[in-house]
Amino acid sequence: MIKLKKEGILLAKTDLEFENEGVLNPAVIREGDSVHLFYRAVRKGNHSSIGYCRLDGPLNVTERWDKPIMVPEFEYETQGVEDARIVKIDNMYYLTYTGYDGTNARGALATSGDLLHFTKQGLVVPQITYAEFVYLAESEGKVNKNYYRNHKFYYQEADPDKKIMLWDKNVIFFPRRIGGKLVFLHRIRPGIQIVATDSLKDLSKEFWDRYFLNLQDQIVLDPVYPHESEYIGSGCPPIETEHGWLLIYHGVRSSKRGLIYSACAAMLDLNDPSKELARLPYPLFFPEYDWELHGEVNNVVFPTGTALFGNTLFIYYGAADSLIACASVKFSELVAELLTYMKKDEE
Repeated sequence: MIKLKKEGILLAKTDLEFENEGVLNPAVIREGDSVHLFYRAVRKGNHSSIGYCRLDGPLNVTERWDKPIMVPEFEYETQGVEDARIVKIDNMYYLTYTGYDGTNARGALATSGDLLHFTKQGLVVPQITYAEFVYLAESEGKVNKNYYRNHKFYYQEADPDKKIMLWDKNVIFFPRRIGGKLVFLHRIRPGIQIVATDSLKDLSKEFWDRYFLNLQDQIVLDPVYPHESEYIGSGCPPIETEHGWLLIYHGVRSSKRGLIYSACAAMLDLNDPSKELARLPYPLFFPEYDWELHGEVNNVVFPTGTALFGNTLFIYYGAADSLIACASVKFSELVAELLTYMKKDEE
């Protein structure tokens, strides 16, 4: 098994109104010796904005804003801008996040040329109901039946008239074009899906209708192992290696003490990242310290960003939906460990 070091708590909530309930799940990008964090800041009442801090090196906080860098502005995000991730493509920063309106949670995008000023581009996931999704996805009759087991969430007995749109979260771009296309991962439970497009303008209703008619071909990873048996979701932006794209994601399992979120790792094909090459059969790390086991949501480690310094990969994650923490691992050892679990048909 891979050896990993928990570096401990990096950021905690403050008395500032915008982050007085918790800080968690940061988007992370390294520029030179600085690491920029765009973290979810929660104020009482579960209203989220995006806070900002800068690290000197991987762990030393040297700058932290006393106000959000991004706040809700549009109808689809009235209660929160949440759980950002960030990459740089063609000299433009792509910051994806979840827009939450109090009922619906859907992936959105903002772009920036300087990491200071962001322009919101709107929702990048389909704006359809769960019923529409099921109708399209089951038309071919090939999709994992677990994609249809969420009806109790979407049609709640307590409020059957409440219109809940398809929840599509954890949107994460690959940090370069692949075959000339923009490529991103997203998550409709229980698995992780992929989109490749020439332009984001092409993501029309017609595009998504065709996409869901062939949903089975869009699934990158589905749950396989016990530690991810409930569902999985994209975590950190993929990291390019000579062997493939290293993907750190989260996996969720049920237990007597509720859901348990772990960090997981897989390798995807460089030229066709819809193809899984390898996956660790055990968690990369899991909740074990008090500050991971107890918080706003218990038993959670939720990885959302990385920074590579030399041969050490620093993994930043939300702990119990209350704090931001960091773990580190030898990058070459993690890649080598994954390669021992290459799928047989890829050997």
